[in-house]
Amino acid sequence: MIRVCFSTLGCPDWTWQKILDSGPAAGFDGVEIRLLAGETDLLARPEFQPSELPRRRTDLANAGFEVAVLASSVRFDYPDAAERKRQLETGRAYLRLAAELGAPMVRVFGDVFPDQADEAARQTILDQVSDGLNQLGETAAELGRTVVIETHGDFAASAWMDRLFQQVTSPAVGVLWDTHHPWRFYGEDPAETFARLQPYVRHTHWKDSVARPQQELKEDSRQAEEQARSLMSGHKPADYVLFGGGEFPALDCMQLLQRAGYDGWYSLEWEKAWHPEIEDPEVALPLFPTKIRQLARFAAALS
Repeated sequence: MIRVCFSTLGCPDWTWQKILDSGPAAGFDGVEIRLLAGETDLLARPEFQPSELPRRRTDLANAGFEVAVLASSVRFDYPDAAERKRQLETGRAYLRLAAELGAPMVRVFGDVFPDQADEAARQTILDQVSDGLNQLGETAAELGRTVVIETHGDFAASAWMDRLFQQVTSPAVGVLWDTHHPWRFYGEDPAETFARLQPYVRHTHWKDSVARPQQELKEDSRQAEEQARSLMSGHKPADYVLFGGGEFPALDCMQLLQRAGYDGWYSLEWEKAWHPEIEDPEVALPLFPTKIRQLARFAAALS
C-alpha cells in the first residue's frame, strides 16, 4: 500500500487541529507542512515552539498521522553570501524541528539562474546550491533526516538537477521529484526526467493541469502570485485542475516509480495558496487518496 500525504499549500487557512481532523478522515496517511493558518514561516508558529512540541507529538500519535515533510522556503540562489548563510541556518532549524516532529525530510529550493547568465554564472549558482546542500546534509545526517531539493524553478529542468548532483556529496541529500514541473514547464517526458533523477528521488509531488490561453489575473490571484515569487524566485503559474482531470501523464510516472521500487510518499500539492481561484481544499483534497491508489493498482496490473 502506497503512503499518501497532502501539502498544506492546498489548505492555507487550516489550523493544526483541522489538519489532524480532516487528513485521516479523507484517507491520507500524513501531511507535508508548507504553511499553517496562513503562515509560511513554520519556525514562527506558536504550535511549533519548543514547549509545545511534546503536545504535537501526542496529537500525531493519537490521530495515527505522520508529518511526512517540512516544506521550507530555503533557497540558495541569493547572490549575497550573508543571505545564503541565513538560509543555511534556517534550513538547519527546520531539520531540528523535523527531528522533533518525526518528519523524515525537509524540502529546499535551488532555485534560478540569473537572467541571460553565461556558463560561468550558472556554475556559480551550481556551486552555491551544492555547497548549501552539502552543509545541510551534514546536519541532516547527524539528526537522521534527509534534505530534498525540489524540481522547481530552473532546477525543474532535469539536466541541471543531474549536473548539480555531480557536486552533491552528502548521502543525506536527495531530490523531491515534482512530477508535474519538468513535464509542464520544460516539456520533458517523464521517462527522460526519471532516467536522470532516479538515483536521487526520495519524495514526490503530484498535481494536474491543462494548457489554456493566458488570462488576466484577478486581484487576489495577482497578490498570491507576488507572494509566491517573493518566497520562490522560480515560481511558475499553471492552469491547475483536479487530479486526474487534466493532461498530466500520471500513469507514466507511476509506472516508472513502481518499476524502480520507489517506496516514498505520494504527496498532493494542490496550489490553492498561490492560485485562490482553484477549488477549495474540501473539494480537491479528498479526491486524491482514492485516485492515486487506483492509479497505483492499475499500473501494477499493467506490469
